[in-house]
Amino acid sequence: MTGFGSRIGETAALLQSLATPDIARRVESAVDLLCRVVKERKPLLVCGNGGSASDALHISGELVGRFLIERAPIDVICLNANVSVLTAWSNDYDYASVFARQVEAHGRAGGVLWGISTSGNSGNVVSAFEAARRLGMHTLALTGAGGGRLAAQADVLIDVPSRSTPRIQEMHLPIYHYICEELEKRTSSV
Repeated sequence: MTGFGSRIGETAALLQSLATPDIARRVESAVDLLCRVVKERKPLLVCGNGGSASDALHISGELVGRFLIERAPIDVICLNANVSVLTAWSNDYDYASVFARQVEAHGRAGGVLWGISTSGNSGNVVSAFEAARRLGMHTLALTGAGGGRLAAQADVLIDVPSRSTPRIQEMHLPIYHYICEELEKRTSSV
């Protein structure tokens, strides 16, 4: 098989590799953590760069709006969504601290920072995790194989077993869709 069929086969094999007890346990840990935070009405902050920024926007849209059922909105802020903050802070200071600054503004002890980075080494996401830790926030990382620098900072690490950015991004979608679905089901009465 060549071309498109080969690529689909590669993606399907990687998708199947997510169905391990270890990955399932970590995904369920993420759901449990997020449910607890939502029930306690603590903030959920999400961030990423590039394609991961799009995923962060997607997650916040699903949770503030709705995923599958009618329910109250969930308090989620996507840190890469505020263009004014991103450009002003990056211009006046630096891009490396643009998410950390927003964690300082919006984060609260007991809340969650959910960072997405295919390498796990995005400097501004790592800095945001450091800021979250200082505030007493929980951290959830969605990454590629090994988790990079975020692995040491994450309370919950979900690392896709691949080093290919496009394949990792393809795997992130079913993971966070499952998390959104479960979070919505388990907190809809809150």
